[in-house]
Amino acid sequence: MKLKMKRLVVLTGAGMSAESGFSTFRDAGGLWEKYSIEEICTPEGFYRNPELVNNFYNNLRHQLVTASPNKGHEVLAEMERDFDVHVITQNVDNLHERAGSSHVLHLHGELMKVCSSRDKDNPRFIKKLTAENLDVKKDEKAGDGSLLRPWIVFFHESVPNLEKAADLVASADILAIIGTSLVIYPAAGLVSYARPGVPIYLIDPKEVAVPGNRKVEVIQDVASKGVPELWNRLKEQEQ
Repeated sequence: MKLKMKRLVVLTGAGMSAESGFSTFRDAGGLWEKYSIEEICTPEGFYRNPELVNNFYNNLRHQLVTASPNKGHEVLAEMERDFDVHVITQNVDNLHERAGSSHVLHLHGELMKVCSSRDKDNPRFIKKLTAENLDVKKDEKAGDGSLLRPWIVFFHESVPNLEKAADLVASADILAIIGTSLVIYPAAGLVSYARPGVPIYLIDPKEVAVPGNRKVEVIQDVASKGVPELWNRLKEQEQ
């Protein structure tokens, strides 16, 4: 009889995709240095100038399709051979899916999807874009007649998948945190849902302060090197 796989829940942030050539929002040289958050990532900014907002995300999609999953993404997908892997990502890119990860929960939306500006999370009006059709055109409408907008969780909007993410963390046998500063709430609060005694690993080249007083095993490296190291450590523990 095959033993039940341990559940590995992975929380990823911008550092997960940094090596893929996809600009991150908060690092030096990131996209927020070129634009005001209020202009391109708030509901008010969208209603003020929807063309500016859609053009910003159109350009971001063109950048995304030229990026490729890095070794960190790829190894995380390969780890499904040994673990029941569930990825919770703060990233809006699709690099986890393109690397082959089977279970990916997006906290902040998905760049390759657009939606109604009147009823953002209504699945009837969510449209998936393709590499051949990346742009939202000026005044383009959703199925309900409202302007199309990015299916992104803007600042000041609720995070609809937060409860699902908390339940996943609570179900983890192992928790790994990769490439996130853990300073942005509500995502940073997810660590507190891990059950007592669940091992927590942190992969990041920078020093990261983990909220709370949980013991954390740190792998101070980039994702492409840190994720293979994590897999090696977990396999050694299983022997």
